Amino acid sequence: MLPKKTKGGSPAAETPNPDNMDLIELFERLIAFNAGLLPDMLELKYEGMAESAFRFFRGTCHLFYEDLAHATPLPLSPLAWICGDLHIENFGSYRGDNKLVYFDLNDFDEALLAPASYELVRMVTSIFIAFDQVKIGPRKARRMAELYLRSYSATLELGKAKSIEPRTARGIVCDFLKKAEKSTYKDLLRKRTINDRKKRIFSLEDERHFKLDKKLQAELAAHIQEWISTSSDGPYNYKVKSVVFRLAGTGSIGLKRYLFLLKSTNTRQHYLMLDMKQCRAASPLPHVAVQQLQWESDAERVTSIQRRMQNVSAALLSTTSFRGESFLIQELQPVKDTIKFKLLKDDYRGMYQVIDDMGVLTASSQLRSGGLQGSSNIDDLIAFGRSTEWQAPLLEYALAYAEQVKRYYKRYVKEYKDGKLA
Repeated sequence: MLPKKTKGGSPAAETPNPDNMDLIELFERLIAFNAGLLPDMLELKYEGMAESAFRFFRGTCHLFYEDLAHATPLPLSPLAWICGDLHIENFGSYRGDNKLVYFDLNDFDEALLAPASYELVRMVTSIFIAFDQVKIGPRKARRMAELYLRSYSATLELGKAKSIEPRTARGIVCDFLKKAEKSTYKDLLRKRTINDRKKRIFSLEDERHFKLDKKLQAELAAHIQEWISTSSDGPYNYKVKSVVFRLAGTGSIGLKRYLFLLKSTNTRQHYLMLDMKQCRAASPLPHVAVQQLQWESDAERVTSIQRRMQNVSAALLSTTSFRGESFLIQELQPVKDTIKFKLLKDDYRGMYQVIDDMGVLTASSQLRSGGLQGSSNIDDLIAFGRSTEWQAPLLEYALAYAEQVKRYYKRYVKEYKDGKLA
């Protein structure tokens, strides 16, 4: 059982535990949060969440914050801009708008202003769950979690943000970035498109691509063509050639998401791909007692926080509104990828370096955005890095919550197979 939390002097509510809770409550929480998502895609999300405890954790960020809000408060920490859904597979490569390739945090759908410890405890929980999934023992998992927090604290204490690119990367991340640098649009086109009657279009053989009805295709193509011609963020002299529905991620499955193939009108056989993803309110928001900025839209929230947390912004990062809904636009890049954790399980030393880098990058993202619109200043972050008393309680909570997730997952799989969510 996880610890309790008191708020405003009122009796504490216990964190839900699937061993003694009404099972209907767990599924009511899942169904309530996912209401409004596309039903046919939601089935795929629920199917993906049944794959492993780690993927269930990725798909239930809202459960994490619901439970954290009813647990014993973590030690005080400075306010910081956080990505909100930090886990070991939310770090990856991308090409910045300066044309260089970086390794950094790469998912900001749940980003908001919150205690810095919220980012850390979710990340550490993911370490415990992922290590358990690949059969790495609890002692090694704890050492890695401690390493992550040490690297984070040491970077905060220095007070200077760092970045990782091919010239500064080490070990697995260095190899990963050098491989990413060699990826080309030709590779991406070969994977995702076909030539149909001498026209290049998206392949529907790709399991991530789904056909759209002609009316919606035409409306989307016209919308992006208008965005290209009017937005300062858009690429000049490109025409929309193909549109499909795109499936990606875990937590974001069920959102409206479209992929556009653009062809240059100036350069022969030159293409770009744009990803346009619906943005909803950050799932931690109802459970974080911190006043937030009044963003124009959730897409504006995502892009603004991403720009302040990353060392260099990703290329073609923008926003739009379609049919009254907020969407994030970004380039689908051949270099964009994440390090799959299960591929590292046989390289403990290499994994050690990766976790160390992740701690450095987490601290750097908070230093980079420190003192901006409500976040704590650099001096407060430095002081937090120098202190150590908060680390043990955070580790213990993360360890206990990892066990909680595994219990949730065990019950989820049983009832999912019985058709509970059909």
